[in-house]
Amino acid sequence: MKTKIGVLVMSYGTPESLEQVEPYYTHIRRGNPPTAEQLKELKDRYEAIVGGVFPLRANTDNQVAALQDTLNRLNPYADKEFVCYQGLKHARPFIEDGVDAMAGDGITEAIGIVLAPHYSMMSIGGYIKRAEAKAAEAGIAMKFVHSYHLHPKLIEALAARVSKKLDLFVEAGAERDKVRVLFSAHSLPARILEMGDPYQDQLLETSKAVAERVGIANWQFTWQSAGRTAEPWLGPDILDTLRTLSLEQVEDVLVAPVGFVSDHLEVLYDLDIEAKAIAKELDMRLERIDSLNTDPLYMETLSDVIFQTWKE
Repeated sequence: MKTKIGVLVMSYGTPESLEQVEPYYTHIRRGNPPTAEQLKELKDRYEAIVGGVFPLRANTDNQVAALQDTLNRLNPYADKEFVCYQGLKHARPFIEDGVDAMAGDGITEAIGIVLAPHYSMMSIGGYIKRAEAKAAEAGIAMKFVHSYHLHPKLIEALAARVSKKLDLFVEAGAERDKVRVLFSAHSLPARILEMGDPYQDQLLETSKAVAERVGIANWQFTWQSAGRTAEPWLGPDILDTLRTLSLEQVEDVLVAPVGFVSDHLEVLYDLDIEAKAIAKELDMRLERIDSLNTDPLYMETLSDVIFQTWKE
């Protein structure tokens, strides 16, 4: 009989329906309910994307299912079986719920991984802290993957997407070398730089590796989706970057949101709707690379680092 190894697959979470938007937003705000105006704005964003709320949660569910299939297809351990459990930061099943589910199934050894390649103590570090605390309480020995931002298969998958979209610009009459590639990721409070956090450096390393793989020099990094708080966040924001590029007479822009691994609100609204609207105002063509979602290379990236962590 094979020993079951739990895999806690963690991500930010998203509501499953418009009715769940308010409790979801309240959880993000640490128990402080949003104002009616804030709630309406967020609901409007969900309603604006194609399909509304529902495909967002399905994207993560599909990734977890595909990862479990990949783990057991490539499993190098004849006496082990990997079983994936979902743990979300701001929606059910919460991270603690995922650990409880593992304990309920009799699992005593597990690995935790976040669906985000780049480590920050304010993001992935927080996921790990919650999972560690619950695992200790449940009697589960748990190891963690901290980052995988330079895994060759991840770089290959991202590079293929960038190259494919650059080809579309060329087909439309643009010069490949004149298309500005903007690599982007979710902004975080700027104080992480003073803390020696590796988040920004890892994102730049991923961007550089992808650019080199594709063979492009006309690229830069920008931030997006900053929180609306009083403290400064990392910038410049992509909307400001687009305005600057317009002054430089850049006409064609390809966004590669390497900090995101699936189609979520920050991609489908912040880029596909908000950024595209600004680009249109500026008479600029803006396209976005396809998200990784359940791409086999991404699933193999996750499997590789899980196996490696298990072996260590």
